Amino acid sequence: MKIRIGQIGTGHAHASGKMAAMRRSPDFEVVGVGEADPQRRAAAERDRAYQGTKWLTEEQLLNVQGLQAVAVETEVCDLLATAARCVAAGKHIHLDKPAGESLSAFKKILDDATRQGLTVQMGYMFRYNPAFQLSFKAVREGWLGEVFEVHTVISKALPASQRAPLAKYPGGTMFELGCHVIDAVVSVLGKPDRVVPFARHSGKFGDDLKDNHLAVFEYPRATATVRSALLEVEGMQRRQFVVCGSEGTVDIRPLEPPAVRLALAQPRGDFRKGYQDVPMPRHSRYDGDFADLARIIRGEKPSDFPPAHDLAVQEAVLLASGLQTEPAG
Repeated sequence: MKIRIGQIGTGHAHASGKMAAMRRSPDFEVVGVGEADPQRRAAAERDRAYQGTKWLTEEQLLNVQGLQAVAVETEVCDLLATAARCVAAGKHIHLDKPAGESLSAFKKILDDATRQGLTVQMGYMFRYNPAFQLSFKAVREGWLGEVFEVHTVISKALPASQRAPLAKYPGGTMFELGCHVIDAVVSVLGKPDRVVPFARHSGKFGDDLKDNHLAVFEYPRATATVRSALLEVEGMQRRQFVVCGSEGTVDIRPLEPPAVRLALAQPRGDFRKGYQDVPMPRHSRYDGDFADLARIIRGEKPSDFPPAHDLAVQEAVLLASGLQTEPAG
């Protein structure tokens, strides 16, 4: 039997992509969409991903018979409040990123979900990318030895017409875009001892958007660097995630569609010693998220990204963005 799921909000940059993934999933039945803003609803109704969906109020959606899960796809400023209402209503949630600007509010949502046996799945878009899955496996199984360096870049060229929505967030591009690879850094190295941000406004635009960020993550025996800029020509082609260890390196560049080079000091599994290109299977962004969410809801497996991980990621995102973090409680 399919899992009944709905979506609240269409304002997030990934909202229509998530709707398309849910609708093509064999695991889910989309029962409706809630969007309180008339202009956003009108725009979404013209989007192919939403054609034929049922439009409901949030209250109506949360009271649909048999509803088990909700994808929270509002603007970032409304994500946490909406997520809290969904969890209070007893629903599993797929929560898009980043998890707001209040670490304590996010922790409360995670705690409330845990008490009810509910899942909060964060929408970081590389978790189920096969190249990142390979890098996580290589670290987990010791192929790379002791990891001493992670280097990652996630940039793009953002037109002037699209800067205003991001400019209202003081964390800039690290908050909005860098969070995706920070999630992967924490997956590889864990919670950092210290995060040092370097935020710059480098573009010649009449706003104060922090459009050129570097953050350095410190660990006892390793460092990680995260770069994100909104000024790089063809920046998506130079997006990269590199993990270096005493016994090998995984080098992903670009991130989508992923291209991987693997260097090993000795053979590991199906891979030989030395540098080699690793073919990657085709995949559609977000499909893996919802396939995994279905297995978790059905009790077939625990989450690979438990609340402690998500809380560590969110704290790191805020620190890397140059934002203060209040105690998480």
